[in-house]
Order: sequence, then C-alpha cells, then structure tokens
Amino acid sequence: MSEHLSAARVALYTIVQKEVRRFMRIWPQTLLPPAITMALYFVIFGNLIGSRIGEMGGFDYMQYIVPGLIMMSVITNAYSNVVSSFFSTKFQRSVEELMVAPVSAHVILLGYVAGGVLRGLMVGFIVTLLSLFFTDLSVHHLGLTVLVVLLTATVFALGGFINAVYARSFDDISIIPTFVLTPLTYLGGVFYSINLLPEFWQQVSMVNPILHMVNAFRYGILGVSDISIGVALAMMIVAVAVLYGVAWRLLVNGTGMRQ
Repeated sequence: MSEHLSAARVALYTIVQKEVRRFMRIWPQTLLPPAITMALYFVIFGNLIGSRIGEMGGFDYMQYIVPGLIMMSVITNAYSNVVSSFFSTKFQRSVEELMVAPVSAHVILLGYVAGGVLRGLMVGFIVTLLSLFFTDLSVHHLGLTVLVVLLTATVFALGGFINAVYARSFDDISIIPTFVLTPLTYLGGVFYSINLLPEFWQQVSMVNPILHMVNAFRYGILGVSDISIGVALAMMIVAVAVLYGVAWRLLVNGTGMRQ
C-alpha cells in the first residue's frame, strides 16, 4: 500500500511539474498577454470610462470591476492551460503512454487540473498586482476569496479537460472559449451590477454560473454582491464534483483517446 501511494505521489508530482514547466517556459505566450490585456481594461474601462460612470455598488467604478477582471483572467487561463496541454498530449500520441502506465486515472486528472489551477492563480496574482497601480484594494474576507478563486479555477480546469477529451482538432479547442466562455464572462457581471438590468434580464442572468462566481469573489474583496453567497458556493462545489466525475469516467473509458 505504501509503495502504491509513493508511486502515485511521484506520478502526480511529475505531471504537475511538467505542466508548470510548460507554461513557465513559454511565459511570453502564457503569462504576459493576459497581463497586458487586463492592463488595457484597467486603463480604458477603469480610468477613461469609469471616470464618467462614477460609483457602482457604493464603490469607485475601477474598484468595482477589478474583482471581475481578476476572475476573468483566472477562468480563461485555467481553462486554456488544460485544454491545450491535454489535447497536445493526444495529438502527439503521448497520451497512450499515460493510459498504459501503472498510474490511476485520478492521478492523471489531478495532475492536469492542478497545472491549470496553478496557471490561473498565477495570472490572477499578476493581474491583482497590476490593479494596485490603478486603485486601492482591501480584502473583505480572505478565506472566502481564496476558496472562491480555487473552486472557480478548478471548475474551468476540469471543463478544459473535458473539452480536450472530445476535441479532434486544434479548431475544436477554441470553440467553447469563443462561443461559450467569452459571452458568459462578459454577461457575468464583470463590468456592471445586475441590479441595473430590468427584472426579466436579472432573472435570466441568474442562470449564468460565471455571474455567481464573479459576485462571490467580489464579495470576498469588497463585501458587496448581487447574489446569495451560499448559493454560489454550493453551485461551485456541485460543479466541481460533477465535472470531476465526468472527466474521470471519460479518462477511464478512454473516450477520444483509443480511436
């Protein structure tokens, strides 16, 4: 038993280390672009447009949008890291070595997801540091903030893994980010409070999971939210459990890999 656990730890460490080295080696493509993009958001939406909008939710507009922009960067990078990495493994046929190795599906899945979460957190940290050049931030609830960002990164890392399993070409790994994640993110309360919307559209917005994640994170930073924090946390925990189960089953069955 102890030898089995030791082998699992070594395998997990190896996969995570490979994932971290992968995105750190090409940091001009993985870490720098989101930092530049978010800096432009801070300048354009925060300084230029924000000065005309004034306050939102009792805070300066720049302060209000910073948590949403941080979450946007975490979501995008956690997802893209896993989907691109695992699909590349499939494309290069090296996934076959993983499938026949004495390594459990849990270890493989956890390794790739951990890599995506770490990249998402690293980019989120960089964006947070950048935001301090434009506004002052004080964390309202540190524990909740850390929990929300970890759950969110995990949800989208798992989503990226599932996307990579079903993808048959490099075009397939860009469909979900382009046509699903981007619209949901921009409609997820990053730049506005849903209280500004008519009642009907407020109810429609509540279906958007990213709205709950952004608002839960905003509550952790600023102490304000448009939604119930308990509901948001429950939704994220359930999403992690469901997506993990789906991803694990796909990996065990060899879906998209033994064709």
